[in-house]
Amino acid sequence: MHWLKGKKIILGVTGSIAAYKAAVLVRLLVKTGAEVQVVMTSAAQDFITPLTLATLSNRPVLSAFSNSTTGEWNSHVDLGIWADAVVIAPATAHTLSKCAVGNCDDLLTAIYLSARCPVFFAPAMDLDMYAHHTTKKNLNTLSEFGNQIITPGFGELASGLIGDGRMAEPESIVSELIRHFSRISVAYQKRVIITAGPTVEPIDPVRFISNRSSGKMGYALARAFSNAGCDVTLISGPTDLTVSDSPIHLIKVESASEMFEATKKAFESAELVIYAAAVADYTPKTISSQKIKKQGDGMGLDLVKTVDIAGTLGKDKKPNQLMIGFALETENELEYAISKLERKNLDYIILNSLRDSGAGFAHDTNKITVIDSKKKVLEFALKSKDEVAQDILNIVTKRWSEV
Repeated sequence: MHWLKGKKIILGVTGSIAAYKAAVLVRLLVKTGAEVQVVMTSAAQDFITPLTLATLSNRPVLSAFSNSTTGEWNSHVDLGIWADAVVIAPATAHTLSKCAVGNCDDLLTAIYLSARCPVFFAPAMDLDMYAHHTTKKNLNTLSEFGNQIITPGFGELASGLIGDGRMAEPESIVSELIRHFSRISVAYQKRVIITAGPTVEPIDPVRFISNRSSGKMGYALARAFSNAGCDVTLISGPTDLTVSDSPIHLIKVESASEMFEATKKAFESAELVIYAAAVADYTPKTISSQKIKKQGDGMGLDLVKTVDIAGTLGKDKKPNQLMIGFALETENELEYAISKLERKNLDYIILNSLRDSGAGFAHDTNKITVIDSKKKVLEFALKSKDEVAQDILNIVTKRWSEV
C-alpha cells in the first residue's frame, strides 16, 4: 500500500539554484503513483527547463494565468480545489514573503491563496538569508496559518558558505508527504516501543553468538507506526538498516542485556510495546578478554539464560498498555505461539513459520498469523514486510478506537 497513490500534488518551483532537485522530486512522486502538476515561476525557468519537468511529470508545466498560444485559461481556483497537497520546493525568500502577506502576482501564489488542501514549503536560500529575522518571521507566519515547513538542511551552499539553508532532499520531502497522508488520529502521539534485529552475545573479542534476523520487520513496523503519528522508540540490535528522514527515536544496542535495559527504561511510559527483535535465549557465562586459541578437537562453551524481556516486563504491564510478541516456529506452530502469548502476558502474538516460503529472517516478505488474548486467530497472505506492518497497525488502531 502506498499512501501517495492517486494523490494530486501541485509542485511549485521557484527561482533558486535548488530548482534542479525538482526533477528528482517529480520522478519520486510519480513513482509513488501520485499525479503531479508542476507550476513554475518565471525565475525558476532560468534554472531548469519546463520541458524537463513536463517530461518527468507527464503533464504540461504551467507558469502563467493563460496559454499565450491557445489563450486557454489556467484557473488558479480550479487548481486549488483539484490538489490534495501543494508543495513549494524550492521556496525562495521572495516566495515565502509573498505568501506570508498574501501577495499573489503570479499563478503559483494565486494557487496558494486558493488552495483548500495542506501546503508544504521547502525553503532554499543562503544561510544569512535563511537566518534573517524577516525570513524567520515569514516562516513563523506561514506556520501559524497551518502550513507545513520542511526544515532545510545544513551543508555547503551555492555561495560556498557552510550552514543552514539547503533545500531538504527530495526523498525527505516525499517522506514528509507520506507521513502526512498516513496519519491516523487515534494513533497520534501514542508512545510506542519496538524492538528489532538480532542480539550479539560476545564469546571473546573476536567471536560472538547471534542469529539470522535482519531487523527488516521491526524497522517496517517502526515506519508504519511513526507515519501514523505515533511517538516511536526503536530499540535495535546490530543491522545494516537506517531510519533516515523519520522522527523515529533509534536506540542501538548489541546484547540481550542491553536490549532489556533499554526497553525497561522506556517501558513505564509506553502505550504499546512490540517485541519484534530476535533476542538470544542464552549468552556465554564468561567472556574471554583475549581471543580463545584453538586447542584439541573440541571446545566447550558454558551458556546461561538471558533475561526474558517480554516475560519480565509483562508482569508489570498496566491496563492501558498493549504488548505484542513474535513467535518464529518450525513445528507445532500454533500451540507454541499460544503458550508464549499466555506465559508473557501478551495481548497479541504474531506467528511466523519457517515452513512458509518467503517468511522469516532476511526476506523482504512475510506471512503472519495473528492470535489475540482470546485465542482468536487471523491469518494473512504472504506480503511485503511494509504491508505486514500496515496490517498490524490496522489491528492496533482498531483496538485503540474501541477503548
